[in-house]
Amino acid sequence: MESERRAPSDVPWLTGGTDTDVATLVDEARGGSQTAWDQLVERYLPLVTSLMRRYRVTGADADDVNQTVWLRLVEHLDRIDDPRALPGWLSTVTRHECFRIRQTRGRSVPTDPQTTTTFDRPDHAPDLLAELLAAERHTALVDALLELPAQRRDLLLLLTEDPPLTYAEISERSGIPIGSIGPTRARALQQLRRTRAFRRLTSPDPDGSHR
Repeated sequence: MESERRAPSDVPWLTGGTDTDVATLVDEARGGSQTAWDQLVERYLPLVTSLMRRYRVTGADADDVNQTVWLRLVEHLDRIDDPRALPGWLSTVTRHECFRIRQTRGRSVPTDPQTTTTFDRPDHAPDLLAELLAAERHTALVDALLELPAQRRDLLLLLTEDPPLTYAEISERSGIPIGSIGPTRARALQQLRRTRAFRRLTSPDPDGSHR
């Protein structure tokens, strides 16, 4: 049934290797192994391209987004300790870059080369800006989660599953007793608020507003 929860094995960029395999590839890529880097790109490229298709980013724009995503991964590879966080991180960066491209293209006004007449275009800039800011907040939140111990990070991610998991399912998948889920969640959220990334997210901008 379509409403049934999708198993991880149904998602193409989560198949073909264990977390240990990915962790090894990440370690080797950090050490300069081109082979390991190529395997990481091959494994997660379907995720990046599927998101670009979803946001209708094609052609030269898609090439730009794709290149930027992998450049960002090179820059942040040392900060990704848990291979299970890599798909989420790549998704966030890809969405961010898609919004950036859309915002840039939204500023250009098409003209008729024969008459130099400009065509009216609905002003979607406020919507695009809101989407871009949301993507930036999402990126900061992913960075904050990466600063947490694996068990607490996993618990917070399980608690945000859609559709929601029962406490019994969360307990089975996390190894945390049902009675300890609530207190562990509270400690995880408290620690999340103290992370560097979260403090940057909630710090006021120079104009006094918050991000």
